[in-house]
Amino acid sequence: MNAILKLWVRRLHLILALACGLFITCLSITGALLIYAKDIQTFVQPEKWTIEPQGFLLPLSSIVSSLENQTGKKIELLMPESDPELAWQAKLNNGEYISVNPNSAEILHRYDYYSTFYGFTMAIHRWLLYQDGDNERPLRNWVSVSALVLLLEVIVGFYLWVKPKNRLKRLAIKRRAKFRILMYQLHTVLGVYLAIPLILIAFSGMAFNWTSATQQVVEAVTFSKVETRPVPEPLSYDANIAPVAIDVSYQNAMEVFPNASLFRIYFPKKPSEHLAFRMQNPGESHAYSWVWANPSNGKITGYYDASKANVATLVWNFKYKFHIGDFAGPVLEFIWLFIALLPAFFTITGFYFWYKRHFK
Repeated sequence: MNAILKLWVRRLHLILALACGLFITCLSITGALLIYAKDIQTFVQPEKWTIEPQGFLLPLSSIVSSLENQTGKKIELLMPESDPELAWQAKLNNGEYISVNPNSAEILHRYDYYSTFYGFTMAIHRWLLYQDGDNERPLRNWVSVSALVLLLEVIVGFYLWVKPKNRLKRLAIKRRAKFRILMYQLHTVLGVYLAIPLILIAFSGMAFNWTSATQQVVEAVTFSKVETRPVPEPLSYDANIAPVAIDVSYQNAMEVFPNASLFRIYFPKKPSEHLAFRMQNPGESHAYSWVWANPSNGKITGYYDASKANVATLVWNFKYKFHIGDFAGPVLEFIWLFIALLPAFFTITGFYFWYKRHFK
């Protein structure tokens, strides 16, 4: 009975690899590239993404006004940088992006987000580039299915290792072994030792698309509910944005969270909307705190401190930083690069073993 079960489990392992191996390999390679994609982009085209630090920045209102005058478009989103050598990014209301020097408001580059190396790689990684006529991305679900298959493959592979006897002896790697045996040993050992991070990376990837289902899993594990971020009610009157109010709003937002770092500024798209500051408080893995202000006078209309959220919310918010390996410095990022490439290694070596077994 055990032999039959093991045979069927091995077949399941193979069938899953045949069904999604190509897509898993694609996700593996693009995921690894995304860890350093912005660094590569900056290194190759420094004139578009870097600036000479000057020790001071223009007021936010001056930057916004200058950009809108130069482009003839309204700013929807402003993305400051904490690194003084990096240019800031902004999104216009026509969907175009610009790279800007915050010291002078000089536009360094105008671009389509998904035409950049980072944006193009991310589009492959998240929805395989395909976008239909309704601007929907149906292959996003197939990407999530592939991530789920990877998760199942790791679990099935772990079962195949743990079921027979002498499992600890099979965690040894003999460097002088024949190539096929060495690859099989690496396939097994790396899969066993790194099973947990691989499962969690696959799960966190699914969470960006299958939000409801994965959130329920997090809530079940943490015995608490993920908090819904409060959103202030629309303003009861049309409040056109005043340039000086941007600076006042920012000052007031920093008074609400004096130890926070500014991550994004979202400008109103409608006269009844608030000016929104997305911020990262100490204790947060990423910027999930918010401050809202009246765009006409800069008065604070609401705020949310994500650093004081419950356990489920903190775990849920950690998924992004965990998925990309950006939570413990450059050494861990390099380790994450290695882990990200493992699914491609497992798929290629798995097909190699199958080929050798059937076509000697």
